[in-house]
Amino acid sequence: QVQLVESGGGLVQAGGSLRLSCTASGRTFSNYVLGWFRQAPGKEREFVAAISTSGPSTTYADSVKGRFTISRDNAKNTVYLQMNSLKPEDTAVYYCAATTRWLTPSARNQYNYWGQGTQVTVSS
Repeated sequence: QVQLVESGGGLVQAGGSLRLSCTASGRTFSNYVLGWFRQAPGKEREFVAAISTSGPSTTYADSVKGRFTISRDNAKNTVYLQMNSLKPEDTAVYYCAATTRWLTPSARNQYNYWGQGTQVTVSS
């Protein structure tokens, strides 16, 4: 089992920045691919970004490419999502997720473990 806890969400104006953190406990953190997803009201949960076990490989949704950066610190059992140039359409609950596979890191059903989510609200 892996337990994931997100933090860092909040209210920010358009154009601002936030950094989300997700801290894991349980099994060996470095064995897991970590992903960030988000879900806006009335919409399905969608992929945002993912990072491979040791961190050299990352992938992003087109909607956040160039604005968001995913990184991880295996010594701290933590994955981060740096979000810059935020837009009102980035408003959502952001979830951290973990899987042992890198086959299709954007696929929601590939992830076995999920955090409880953190709210990000971007005002115009």
